Amino acid sequence: MLINLGLDAVAETVYRGMLAHPGDSLTELGSRLGIPEEDLRGALDKLSELALVRASSDEPSQVHAVNPHLGMEILLARQQAELAAQQQRVEASRAAAARLISEFAHEQSSHSNASVRYLEGVDAIRDYLAALNNQVDEEFLTFAPGGAQTPANMRASRPLNRRLLERGISMRTIYLDSIRRDQPSVEHAEWLTSHGAHVRTAPSLPNRMIICDRREAIIATDSDNTEVGAVAITSPGLISSLCALFESEWHSAQPLGATPAQQPGKLTPQQVTALHLLAQGATDESIAKKLGVSPRTARRIATGLLTHLNARSRFQAGVHAVQEGYLPSSPA
Repeated sequence: MLINLGLDAVAETVYRGMLAHPGDSLTELGSRLGIPEEDLRGALDKLSELALVRASSDEPSQVHAVNPHLGMEILLARQQAELAAQQQRVEASRAAAARLISEFAHEQSSHSNASVRYLEGVDAIRDYLAALNNQVDEEFLTFAPGGAQTPANMRASRPLNRRLLERGISMRTIYLDSIRRDQPSVEHAEWLTSHGAHVRTAPSLPNRMIICDRREAIIATDSDNTEVGAVAITSPGLISSLCALFESEWHSAQPLGATPAQQPGKLTPQQVTALHLLAQGATDESIAKKLGVSPRTARRIATGLLTHLNARSRFQAGVHAVQEGYLPSSPA
C-alpha cells in the first residue's frame, strides 16, 4: 500500500508489525511475521534509512518504530522534496530545449520559405509526419509507390495511421498493383481497410506524396530514392493541382478487394503502362522502379509484350502497338 512512498511490501509488513507489537524482540517479530532474519534486517535498514525506526531510548539495543502520524509526515515530506527536485530538472530541461531550438532555427529557415520547406533524410520526414499527424482534421491522402512496402516503413506508419483512423480521419491510399503479389504488403493494406481506410492500387504512380486536409503536401524530392528527402508544400495553387492529380489517379485505380478481369487478347493495365514506358525508351531497371517490381519481372513483362505484339524488337513492338491502337500515332 505504501510502495509509492518508498516502502516495499516487506518493509511495510515489518513496520506494521513493530507498531502492533512494540514489545517484541527482533527474533520474536521475525517469527510472528514469518520473515527470515536476513530479510528482516534488510527491511530494518530500509526503515532506518527512511527515519521510520530508531534505537529505543529505554533499551538502546532494541529498535523502536516511529509513531505512524510522524512517520507518514516524514515520508510525504521526502516525496514532496523529490517532486520539487524533479520539477526543477524539468524546468532546466525545458530551458535547454528552447535554447537548442532557437540555436538551429536559422538552419530550417535557410531551407524553406513561406510555402516550401525542405526535409532532408528519412528521419526528418518521419519526424515531420509525426508532428503533422496531430494537426490533421479531416483528410489524409497518399501515393505509396515502390511496390512491396518495407517492414520498417510499415512499422513506422502503423501507429500514426491508427491514431488518424481512431480520430475519424478520412484516409485514402493508392499503392502499386505489384503489392498484390507481396503478402506482408497486402496484410498491411487489409489492416488499413479493416480500420476504416480506403485502399486502391494502380499500375504506376508519379511519386511518393501525402496531402493533409488539402492544405499541405509532402512530396519526395527523388522519385527513384524517396528516402533522400522531401519538400513540404503549403502553396494553395500547388496544393489544388496535386489534389486534382490524386483524384485522377484514384478514379482510375482499382479497389484493393477487386480483381481486375483481363479480357482475352487484351493487355492488363500494368502491361499498358510498361508498353508506354518502353515506347519512351525506358530501361528494364527504370520500368521495374516505376511498376514496383524486380528488374527480372520487368524483363519478363517486356518479353511478354513482344510476344503479344508479335514483335522481334522493342522498336517493332512500338510500331505494332501504334497499329493496334495501344499507343497514339503521334505524341500527345
